[in-house]
Amino acid sequence: MRWQAYHTPESIDEALSLLNHYAGNAQIVAGGTDLILDVQQGNHAAPAALIDVTAIRGLDCIVEDGGWIVIGAAVTHAAIEANPLVRHHGAALAESCSVVGGPQVRNVATIGGNVAHALPAADGTIGLLALNAEVQVCTWNGVAVECAWQPLLSIFAGPGKNRLAANQMIGAFRFPVRAPHSSSAFDRIMRPQGVALPILGVAAQVQLDEMGRRAVAASIAIGPAGPIPFRATESEAILLAAPSLDEVAIEVAIAAAQRQAELRTSKHRASKEYRHEMVAVLLRRVLPKAIARAQAA
Repeated sequence: MRWQAYHTPESIDEALSLLNHYAGNAQIVAGGTDLILDVQQGNHAAPAALIDVTAIRGLDCIVEDGGWIVIGAAVTHAAIEANPLVRHHGAALAESCSVVGGPQVRNVATIGGNVAHALPAADGTIGLLALNAEVQVCTWNGVAVECAWQPLLSIFAGPGKNRLAANQMIGAFRFPVRAPHSSSAFDRIMRPQGVALPILGVAAQVQLDEMGRRAVAASIAIGPAGPIPFRATESEAILLAAPSLDEVAIEVAIAAAQRQAELRTSKHRASKEYRHEMVAVLLRRVLPKAIARAQAA
């Protein structure tokens, strides 16, 4: 056995109290599809205890609340993919979660684990980032739990490293409900041989003016394109300044994304040069799809 204790708390307070008790030698787990493999392969030290949060009420819920779509950290990718609220308000997230692993993985792997694992190419993370999502971080202060919303990117420290302290866990994610004349899309390229991580994933969200020609808001997320999930802010600015979202504007935005992205070669997946070309391929798919959906909304 690789750990000595397995806990199933029924509240965030209880989970964080347990986490504090083990003083950094315990691990929050839900689906466990990343952690268990990391431990088996020697990429993560075996913790003394696992704290299974799937019994905590509310962590497996998706609700609309005060202009936000709120997704509990223990919601599975399969549940996100099928949820009508997510499909309507956050198509990019539904599409990104639909390609995580295979059906068996999507039925147990959670969005909280996907983000906490902190890989810059994580599909669910890229979908959330394009939707301007926030993350709820819950902290044990020694007496009680305090939960606060913060920007999604604030919890990433580097590849496979998050900024969560030993007394913290993710409670939920939220993104704004879909604005008028807006929509999003996601696509990715990966090797067919079964390598789990994609070569490249891209998500975009656009909001159009009432005429359906100009962008009044735009966001583009790409991964892996740096040590943490990447927002193509220069491309977004180009789309917002363009008089119309025609092919010329899209090509200029693509060139900016290729310049800004910090691409690298992976011996198991793809070269830097190939990824550079795939940025263009995916943006030529994703941006027109998001624009067309926004025009039809």
